[in-house]
Amino acid sequence: MEQETRELRRVGLKVTHPRMRILQVFDEKSERHLTAEDVYKHLLAQKEDIGLATVYRVLTQFEAAGIIVKHNFEGGQAVYELDRGKHHDHMIDVDSGKVIEFMSDEIERLQHEIAAKHGYVIEDHSLVLYVRPRQRTRKD
Repeated sequence: MEQETRELRRVGLKVTHPRMRILQVFDEKSERHLTAEDVYKHLLAQKEDIGLATVYRVLTQFEAAGIIVKHNFEGGQAVYELDRGKHHDHMIDVDSGKVIEFMSDEIERLQHEIAAKHGYVIEDHSLVLYVRPRQRTRKD
């Protein structure tokens, strides 16, 4: 609770019950990528009286303050994750919608090389791979 209070104050947001609880949901859940509806359902299950509109408003405030990152992956609704300051990329399982995080120094290096080859420096980027589980063939 102390960490959430410090985080909100650090970014200039008042410490309110809805903000604290929504921040705690991201800390508590093992799933790192949550929709606004996921957050709302979790709060409902905890008997919290925080409406869906409030969840959306707080998530927008958190995004503007740099506490969370919003992702708009193709074919799905927006998902949010805490901004832990370390860059990573994503794979989306097109069958289940599951979001898988990964980091690759080799991919990062290649992206910078490609940008430099064309006379550019990367300011920011996002890499999303849309994947499907490999079909395993059974040998009879």
